[in-house]
Amino acid sequence: MTPLVHRVYIATLVGIVAFATFYLGYKGYSYYSTPFEERFYHPDHDQFKPSGIYGHGLGIVGTLLIIIGVFGYIAKKKYRVLARFGRLKYWLEFHIFLCSLGPVMILYHTAFKFGGLVSVSFWSMVAVVASGVIGRFIYIQIPRTIEGRALSLHEIQSMKGDLQEILKEAYQLAETSNLHHAVAATVSMPQAASGVFPGFIGRFFVEQKALNTAKKLLYAHNLSRSDVRKALKLVKNEITMNKRIERLQVMQKLFKYWHVVHLPFALVMLVIMIIHVGITLAFGYRWIF
Repeated sequence: MTPLVHRVYIATLVGIVAFATFYLGYKGYSYYSTPFEERFYHPDHDQFKPSGIYGHGLGIVGTLLIIIGVFGYIAKKKYRVLARFGRLKYWLEFHIFLCSLGPVMILYHTAFKFGGLVSVSFWSMVAVVASGVIGRFIYIQIPRTIEGRALSLHEIQSMKGDLQEILKEAYQLAETSNLHHAVAATVSMPQAASGVFPGFIGRFFVEQKALNTAKKLLYAHNLSRSDVRKALKLVKNEITMNKRIERLQVMQKLFKYWHVVHLPFALVMLVIMIIHVGITLAFGYRWIF
């Protein structure tokens, strides 16, 4: 999938969720905006109530979308036979799409009335969706291969060259120890900062100091402007790789903690959903079949 096709693909999925959200709200606005105690007398009550032809259908379709999204993504990660059917990141994106559209439909299925055991499942679903958004942010911060597999610390470190040796060989620089210390400071500095915002500001100035040190060193060796730009690009790449290594270590820890929150809520949601469906069938509620 080319970058352009991928952007169109993502835009299409987002558009479907947005359209469904606004369309369902527009179609049932009159009913959903009616107070609960007066809905029985609304002309569309038999359609839009949770057990109605329309509301019940939304619940069934929404539930199926969530089940397909959850278990399809789990199967992709677990079974190697599915490895040839697209990259993992595309499956994750489709998982997010289904597990966003499904809850939207279930929201309208409830007619915005929550109570009893089902409310636990609903709010667990909300927690799953919210934590999924956070998990997606953490996921994209972890460096990955083009197939979507997370890079290990060793793999990222192997991508780094020896900046000092590269500069010495390419531009005949005699002494680069000052530059080495300046670049190394961009990694060691943020850990000493107290707080995220001070650390971010501090890192910016330390990175600028490293680049200024590199400029002085390069111009001191009478390099041309073109060579200086190329050498500075190497320095910037080194700083970027250092940040990727640091990000990997931090985000991998956060990802572990994220699973502690995301998975239990997902299990609670699924278990109560199954109980809800079972009770519905036991009481004889049917849809169009």
